[in-house]
Amino acid sequence: MGGSRGGLAGQLGGLLRAQPRASLGLPMLLLGTYFFYCLTGSCEPLPPAARQLRPPPRDPAGDRPEEPAAAAAAGGRSGPGSRRFPQAIIVGVKKGGTRALLEFLRAHPAVRALGAEPHFFDRGYEKGLPWYRNLMPRTLEGQITMEKTPSYFVTKEAPKRIYNMSRETKLIVVVRNPVTRAISDYTQTLSKNPTIPSFQALAFKNVSTGLIDTTWSAVRIGIYAKHLDNWLQYFPLSKFLFVSGERLVSDPAGEMGRVQDFLGLKRVVTDKHFYFNETKGFPCLKKPEGSSRPRCLGKSKGRPHPKIHGQVIQRLQEFYRPFNMKFYQMTGQDFGWD
Repeated sequence: MGGSRGGLAGQLGGLLRAQPRASLGLPMLLLGTYFFYCLTGSCEPLPPAARQLRPPPRDPAGDRPEEPAAAAAAGGRSGPGSRRFPQAIIVGVKKGGTRALLEFLRAHPAVRALGAEPHFFDRGYEKGLPWYRNLMPRTLEGQITMEKTPSYFVTKEAPKRIYNMSRETKLIVVVRNPVTRAISDYTQTLSKNPTIPSFQALAFKNVSTGLIDTTWSAVRIGIYAKHLDNWLQYFPLSKFLFVSGERLVSDPAGEMGRVQDFLGLKRVVTDKHFYFNETKGFPCLKKPEGSSRPRCLGKSKGRPHPKIHGQVIQRLQEFYRPFNMKFYQMTGQDFGWD
């Protein structure tokens, strides 16, 4: 039987090396027969040409984010390291600069991060923690696992669910002037649905009285103090790092220094990693070693905002001011929005 298997493997290798002249039908038949024999005992390794038929594994932390469902299906895949629950999560906020921060962090060799937003603690919690862990990229000793889902910050159940996973989780919140953030949020929605009402119509319950509609998500997300109150019921302030979305643009190396310190990492990502993209209006990572081009955020980032009337912006600034002041007091940071 052993001689038969060895001969079969040799024939298979020869046929595969002859491709593409030969039809794939016979090699596939021999390949199936080969694996049938392997069920009865040991067999010699596949010839190199046959091994090349296997599709290369996709890295969940690679440059092209893998969809969560695909990553979960690959949970049992062998490889170096192990899958762990994230030790740090970027929990907010939408349109604050979370994607930029994640991409900057992925330039650090000690960070392994899931590219796609898993939305586990807000939309997929019923799938269970084992499913969630299987989404994560494998990490080696000394590396940390991360993910980012900005909607966690405004999801009432998220703090308790993350606490139940691990009370030691480090939480990063990227915040931005809530007025600018709301306009950016609206701009994104407008790009997908050009028929939506104007920003002014959505932002006000009553334009003549200046009553703000806090049920509109673009406005509600920016009431940071209210959302933080919910999180502080489960996590102490020491577990949070609040990153300025504005400084992430104007001084990315400085903000990244704070982030790396918070995560207990060496300051590897520094000013030498960045250049400012004049077209997009924000910093990009310089060309990484082994890459053919610099790493800049996609075309959906840096969209021009629609023109909003100055009185609308002024009224929103007045609305947010007391909430901003409370947020400054809660975090011990003045973000300079007022």
